[in-house]
Amino acid sequence: MRAFALVTLMCVGVSSFGQNFKLAVLKYNGGGDWYANLATSLPNLIQYANQQLKSDIDSEQDVVEVGSKDLFKYPFVHMTGHGNVIFSDQEIQNLRKYLLSGGFLHIDDNYGMDQFVRTELKKLFPEYELTELPFSHPIYHQKFDFNNGLPKVHEHNKNRPQGLGIIHNGRLVLFYTYECDLGDGWESSTVHNDSEETRTKALQMGTNILQYVLMGNDPDQFGSDIR
Repeated sequence: MRAFALVTLMCVGVSSFGQNFKLAVLKYNGGGDWYANLATSLPNLIQYANQQLKSDIDSEQDVVEVGSKDLFKYPFVHMTGHGNVIFSDQEIQNLRKYLLSGGFLHIDDNYGMDQFVRTELKKLFPEYELTELPFSHPIYHQKFDFNNGLPKVHEHNKNRPQGLGIIHNGRLVLFYTYECDLGDGWESSTVHNDSEETRTKALQMGTNILQYVLMGNDPDQFGSDIR
């Protein structure tokens, strides 16, 4: 497990993966609905991942602001929404430090935030390009195999789903799921009336992300094609 995760787990009194630590949803400014899917999405994923991975991630998610020092308590932070995103200079500095210190951000475009979040990501990492990960990347081959990349949950512009990432010193620090609506697939079945097959695939991919980040996000374990 990565140094950041070990320090985080030690701070909350645990010593191995999944033992009673929390994940968080990122609260950001700009007017976008950071709280989209808040009620059931991540909680459902946590429940499913705990069952599949035999882990014990706390079932209650937290909410953390971009510029808060509390950001460093969480090894995994999830961000979603439909609209505008604005990071202040202080928030950029805090989020960048968090990610470069070993933290991980998963961004899921709930349709409508793409043009805004890409602008902020250029401010966050001006030296890196947001790049599509190959289907051979380990994030697609954890508990479940996704040989063709991300599953498609909801259709918007008839574009294929893309898993985009920013890699720093060989480590994936940010994963952006685009044209996929992965978080919608984690929500309870009554929210969008998605089929069980669609929801299961979304939950499986989400479980892969959690497993990769919390158990296997170590560049020394993987080949040079992801560096």
